[in-house]
Amino acid sequence: MSRSLSNTAPETQAEHRLRALLETGLPLTSRPWRTLAEQCGMSEGEVMACVKRWQDVGLIKRMGLVVRHHALGVCANAMVVWDVPEDAVGELGRRLAAEPAVTLCYRRPRRLPDWPYNLFCMIHGTRRDRVLAALDEIVERQALQAIPHRVLFSLKAYKQRGGRYTREDDSHDRRTLQSA
Repeated sequence: MSRSLSNTAPETQAEHRLRALLETGLPLTSRPWRTLAEQCGMSEGEVMACVKRWQDVGLIKRMGLVVRHHALGVCANAMVVWDVPEDAVGELGRRLAAEPAVTLCYRRPRRLPDWPYNLFCMIHGTRRDRVLAALDEIVERQALQAIPHRVLFSLKAYKQRGGRYTREDDSHDRRTLQSA
């Protein structure tokens, strides 16, 4: 057995299996924690407590959803980058994030002189013309005509994956990652 991430008790085979299963994502069932428990030989409560402990020690920073939008026919993906005055970026970011067509919105530092943009948002759609129409509606509704922006459409779909909680050699020697 290997040491647990909290350095208080050895990690069990069931916990190691759970870490490996979490890398593939939560099962698409009505009770994903119970499904994982059945696959690991644990109770549902033990799985939930284990995941909570891993969050507490920093192994799992966050849990999110990776939508494989290309498989759903959503292939026109535009990153809209905005050059917003610093004193207005927070408020505009909140307004854009509330727009139904905006799937992601975040602030990033400018990289002057080449990159003046500090607010980014994603608009996904099935066709480019629909994405551009949605953007035009947002610009009109939010009165953003004077805010410089660019529309960058994705040219390639990269593989998306969730967090990694085991090392490649874990399956062979059962060593675990140590928290720093």
